[in-house]
Amino acid sequence: MYFFPYFYSIDIFMKNLVEGFTKQLQEALDIANSAVLTQKHNVQNIVVTGLGGSGIGGTILSELVQSECPVPIIVNKDYFLPDFVNSNSLVIISSYSGNTEETLSAMKQAIDKNAQIVCITSGGEVKIIAEKYNYDTIIIPGGNPPRSCIGYSLVQLLKIIQFNGFVKTDLLNQVKATIALLDKEKEAIKVEASIIAKKLVNKIPVIYSLGSCEGAAVRFRQQINENSKMLCWHHTLPEMNHNELVGWTEKNDSLVVVTFRTSFDYERTIKRYELCKEIFTKYSHSVTDITAKGISKVEQALYLINIGDWISCYIADLKNIDAVEVNVITHLKNELAKLN
Repeated sequence: MYFFPYFYSIDIFMKNLVEGFTKQLQEALDIANSAVLTQKHNVQNIVVTGLGGSGIGGTILSELVQSECPVPIIVNKDYFLPDFVNSNSLVIISSYSGNTEETLSAMKQAIDKNAQIVCITSGGEVKIIAEKYNYDTIIIPGGNPPRSCIGYSLVQLLKIIQFNGFVKTDLLNQVKATIALLDKEKEAIKVEASIIAKKLVNKIPVIYSLGSCEGAAVRFRQQINENSKMLCWHHTLPEMNHNELVGWTEKNDSLVVVTFRTSFDYERTIKRYELCKEIFTKYSHSVTDITAKGISKVEQALYLINIGDWISCYIADLKNIDAVEVNVITHLKNELAKLN
């Protein structure tokens, strides 16, 4: 259950959360800098287990540090952990509510496998279990839709990776730089997001990344699903050149292509996209490129996340719907609870 402050009307609640993204990032930094982690972990692999708004941070983390982290980072979004998990694994439990049933199942398996465990949560059963076993736990503020709190969870993931020496880059300092960037670009981001939202409303977004920011593209898809109440899909280059590209053979004015671009896109992938764009333009209603601003991968990823969040909220406005409500998910959870 989400708790909405009495001074917010429900129709602007999500937009207020997006508006406060940089404040959330600053608070997340304050939490990370004051978090007490008692043990450094020397491990052979890292597994981030979490779903939805809690799990997407793991996807983005793995992408941000893949060129520097010496051990593999696997993101688990299921009830079950991979069989390789053992005492040489670091399992990061990421559950905003602390009560996500799939994550709790994975957490119990991590305990049984004697894995090294660190938790990120606002409370719930995860916090109770962590206290029982004396696991390092970073507590983040609760009470909001999990998808609106990616700043809290992602920054703590960066903190854990950096604390354990898996990267030499000062990731938290890059988050600080992101705050300044997003504050400076806030109005421009909102203007661009509003224009793009008008192109996407009553269409089917087809979201492509050029390999360097697939996590942000996945996040955008999820926000379109939850905030805008729309179906869409995403893919990434160059992989889509080996399968999905063949599907672009018929004109379909209901499709609108949106690409996420960064300065880290590989030159040959850029060339691939330039060739593919001719095809997308021919067979879709339109093609829109969103280019990230910032210097570091952290800045550019968070820039794309922020503009994607704004787009999803503006689409909800245009459709005159409540961006917050997720009644179908609530119904699913209630029905599953009856099976226990």
